[in-house]
Amino acid sequence: MSRLDGKAAFVTGAARGIGSAISHALAREGATVAIVDVDAEATTQTANEANEANGAGRGMPFVCDVSNRNAVFEAMDRFVAQTGGLDVVVNNAVCFHYAPLPEMPEEAIHRMVDVGLKGVFWVTQAATKHLVARGGGCVINLSSAAVSFGIRNAAVYTSIKGAIDAFTRQQAVELGGYGIRVSAIAPGPVVTPGASSVIDAAGWEARRARTPLHRLATADEIAAAVVYLASEDALSITGITLKIDGGITVVGP
Repeated sequence: MSRLDGKAAFVTGAARGIGSAISHALAREGATVAIVDVDAEATTQTANEANEANGAGRGMPFVCDVSNRNAVFEAMDRFVAQTGGLDVVVNNAVCFHYAPLPEMPEEAIHRMVDVGLKGVFWVTQAATKHLVARGGGCVINLSSAAVSFGIRNAAVYTSIKGAIDAFTRQQAVELGGYGIRVSAIAPGPVVTPGASSVIDAAGWEARRARTPLHRLATADEIAAAVVYLASEDALSITGITLKIDGGITVVGP
C-alpha cells in the first residue's frame, strides 16, 4: 500500500518545476492531486503525465490564479465535490522578480505579494473547512532557505518567504486542535525553469560551490519531503520549517 492511498491533495503552482515534481510524487503515493496553475497548457500536460504514470484520475487540472480569492474558493470547492474530501494542501505558487528595492516596480511588488503571500492566505482559508470536515490533514507551505541570510536584489521575495514561516507557526497553533498539521519546507537553490529565469549558469555554480555538500537539491528531493510531511509518518510534526539546502544556511551567502 502506498503512503497516501485514498488521499486528496491540492497543489498550487503545480504545472512546472518543484510544483510539478510534488504533484507527481503525491500521485505516485496514491493521492488524487488537484494540479493548480495559471498556465492552462502546462497544467493539462502535467495532469496528463500524472494520469499516464499512475492511473486515470490521479491528476486533475485546475486553471486558477491564486491571487484571486473567489477563484481559489471555487476551485477548492469543485475539487472537493469531485473527490469527496481534502487531506493535503501544498502552497507552492510563487512569482519571481529580483531587483534592488528602490528600483522594484510597484506592479511587480503587488504581483509577488498577491501570489506568494495572499495566495497562501486564500488557499488556506478555502481549505480549512474541508480539512476540519475530514477530521484533520496537513498544510505544507513552501518557504526558502534565503530567509536565513541576506541576498542581493531579493528584498521582496525573502520578505514574503519570511512571512510564510511566521504564518506556518501561527496556523499550526490555530489549527492544531482540529487535527490539522501545518509545516513549511525551505529549499535551498534548486534549478527550475522559474528560478533559471533570474539566475544564470554562473549564479547556479556559485550557489553549488557555497554548499557544504557541494551539490544542489533537486525538485524530486523537495517533493519527497512533501510526501513525508503529508504521510502518517509525520503525524507529530507541525509548526516547523524544514530546510533542504545542502547546508547553505550554515555557511551563509
